[in-house]
Amino acid sequence: MASKSFKRIAFVGNPNAGKTTLFNSLTGSRQKVGNYAGVTVERVSALRQVGTFDCEFIDVPGLYSLTPASEDEAVAVRVLEEETDLVVCVIDASNLERNLFLYSQIAELLRPVVVALTMTDRVESAGSMLKLDRLRRLLGCPVIPMVGHKEKGVKELLAAIEASLAAPAEPTLLSDIGALRELQVELARRGYDHRIGDLRREVLDDQSTMIVPFAELRPAWEKAKEAAENATFTDPSTRYAWTAQVQREAIVQSAPKKVLSLTDRIDKVLTHRVFGLMVFAAVMYCVFFAIYTLSQPFMGLIEGGFGWLGSILSPRLESIPVLQSFVVDGLIAGVGGVVVFLPQILILFFFIAMLEGTGYLARAAFLMDRLLGWCGLNGRAFIPLLSSFACAIPGVMAARVMPDPKARLATILVAPLMSCSARLPVYMLIIGSFIEPQYGAFWAGFALFAMHLLGLVVAIPVVFILNRGVLKGKRLPFMLELPPYQMPRWKDVFLGMLNRGKVFLTTAGTTIVVMSVIIWAASYFPRKVDTGLAESDAALAQLEYSVMGRVGKAVEPVFAPLGFDWRISTAILSAFPARETVVPSLGILFSLGSGDEAEAKLGEKIKEAKWPDGKKLFTLPTSIGLMVFFALCAQCLSTLAVVRRETNSRKWPLFMFTYMTVLAYLGAWFVQWIGRVLAS
Repeated sequence: MASKSFKRIAFVGNPNAGKTTLFNSLTGSRQKVGNYAGVTVERVSALRQVGTFDCEFIDVPGLYSLTPASEDEAVAVRVLEEETDLVVCVIDASNLERNLFLYSQIAELLRPVVVALTMTDRVESAGSMLKLDRLRRLLGCPVIPMVGHKEKGVKELLAAIEASLAAPAEPTLLSDIGALRELQVELARRGYDHRIGDLRREVLDDQSTMIVPFAELRPAWEKAKEAAENATFTDPSTRYAWTAQVQREAIVQSAPKKVLSLTDRIDKVLTHRVFGLMVFAAVMYCVFFAIYTLSQPFMGLIEGGFGWLGSILSPRLESIPVLQSFVVDGLIAGVGGVVVFLPQILILFFFIAMLEGTGYLARAAFLMDRLLGWCGLNGRAFIPLLSSFACAIPGVMAARVMPDPKARLATILVAPLMSCSARLPVYMLIIGSFIEPQYGAFWAGFALFAMHLLGLVVAIPVVFILNRGVLKGKRLPFMLELPPYQMPRWKDVFLGMLNRGKVFLTTAGTTIVVMSVIIWAASYFPRKVDTGLAESDAALAQLEYSVMGRVGKAVEPVFAPLGFDWRISTAILSAFPARETVVPSLGILFSLGSGDEAEAKLGEKIKEAKWPDGKKLFTLPTSIGLMVFFALCAQCLSTLAVVRRETNSRKWPLFMFTYMTVLAYLGAWFVQWIGRVLAS
C-alpha cells in the first residue's frame, strides 16, 4: 500500500518572531514557547488538513539568514533545502527591515511563500500605519496580518496556504527588483515614465496593460533581466538597502517620541550591571521560597492520600507477607515518595513559564553574559543552561544555539550541573527534615535557592578550566535582541506547567515503579531466619542480610568519609540510572518495622536513623553533603546517551560522568570536613 502524500509546509522566521506560537495555534501542538530566542532547537512536525490538502507543518529553529551560524540554524536550512511545497515566512512587523533580509533569501529558493506578519498590534500601538496592500505588491506574495498570542489571523492564514497550494506562485526575487529598475531606466530613455508596480504586473504577473508596445517592452525586459542576473546580490548591503526601502514604503512611521518607552524604563534597572544582578538574585530567591512554602499544603494532602492507601491495603494483604511488603513497602512507598513532590514541580515550571513569557529571561541572559564572559562563554549559553534546570536532556540539545563548536561542547559538558527537576525531591526531603524544622522557612527557601545556584557557580570555573586546558576555546561576541515586555500567554504557561507535570508522573509510572520493584526485591530477598530479635532490630538485620544490604556493606567504606552509611550508599548507587529513584530507594531502605512505625513519614525515619554505635546518621553536614552530591553528580543514563549523540563520541559522556562524579564526591567530603572543623 502506497504511503499517503502530504504537502510539506515549513514555518521559518527570525528568532522571537512568534513562529512557534503561530505553529501551536495552527496545529494544536504544545511546543515550548518563550519570549526569547533559541526556544526551538530541532525540527518539529504536525499533521493537519488544510481545505482539500493533507499537510505536514514543520516548525524549525529561528535563523537570521540561510548561511547558518550554529547547529540549530543548520537544522532549519536543511529543511528548506529539502523538497518543501510551501514556505510560511513569519515576519515580525515591528522589526520589518531586519526580518525581510531572511525573506529575500527564502524567495530565491523558488518556492511559493506566504508571509505571516506577526506583532502587528505593536506597530499599531506605536502609532504607525501598516500599508498591507503596498507590502503585498512589493513582496509579490500573500501577506497575512497576525496577532499570535490572541490567535488573530489564523483562519485567513489557512485560507492563504490553501490558495497557494492550489495555485503556486513564486514571490518577487531581489534580482527581479533589480531587473525592473533597469527596465524602468531603459524605458525612461525612450520617453516612457512608469512605476515599478506597473512594470511588475506587465512582465511578471503577465497582466498586460499595454503601457508600451509589446515589441518594445519584451526585448528591453530581457536585456534588463540579463543584466540583473549577472549582478551580485550576495552583498548584505544590497539586501539591506532593499529591506529599508520596503519598510519606508510599507509602514508610515509615527512622529518620534521624546520619552522612553515602558520597556526602556524598566530595562534601565533590570539590565544594570549592579542593580540588575541584585534583582535577578532576588527574583530567583523569591521563586524558590514560594516553591517551598506554597507546596506544603498540597504535599500534605498527597502524603496523606498514599498513607491512607497503605493503611487500607496492608491489613488485607497481611496473610501474604511477600505481597504485603511488595505493595506497601515497594510500590506505595516508592511511587508515593516521589509523587508527593509533584506540587513543587508544577510551581517551579509555573514561575519559569511566567518569566519566559514576560521577556525577563532574555534580560537574564544579557546579565549572565557578564558572569560567563571571563570563562570563555557568552550569554547565549544561558539558554541551554536555563533549559537544564528543567531537564538536562533539552538543555544539552539547546546547546545547538552556540555558533562555535568548542563553545557548544563546553556548554554541553556543564549543562547537567544545573539542578534539574529530578533533584528537587532530594532537596525537599532533606530541607524539610533537617533545615526547615530547626531554622525556619526563610533558610529553607535559601537552601533550595543555594542548591540550584551551586551548579551555575561550579560550572563557571569548570568551563574556564576546559577552555584553557582541554578545548582551547575563546569567548565569542554576544548579540541578543531584547523583546518588549508583555503579559505571558496564560495558555502557554499552564500547558508548559502541565506538560512538565505529565513528564514527571510518566517517569514515576515507569522508571520509578520498575526501580522500586527491583530495589524492594533486592532488599527483601534472601530471607533471614528469625533470630528472636525485637521487631525493629529483626527488620534491620533482614535488610543487612539481603542482596541490597550486602552490596551496600561492600561499598560503604568508599562513601564513609562523606558521612554516608551503607543505606545511603545503596540509594546513591541505585540512582545512577536515573536520579528520580533515590527517594523511593531511601523510602524502601528506611521503611523498617510495622504498624505505626512503618506508617511514619520518611523524613521522620531518616531523622531517627543511627550508626551501629548509636550516633545519629543524618547530621547537618551529612544532610547538606548528600544534597551537594546529588547537585553535582551525573546520575542520568538518558542524559549521557544524548551527550553521546550530540557529540558523536563516547569520550565526552565518559569524561562528563567522571569529572562530575569526582566533583560530587569532593563536594560532599568538603562539607563533611567543614562540619568537623566547626564542631571541634
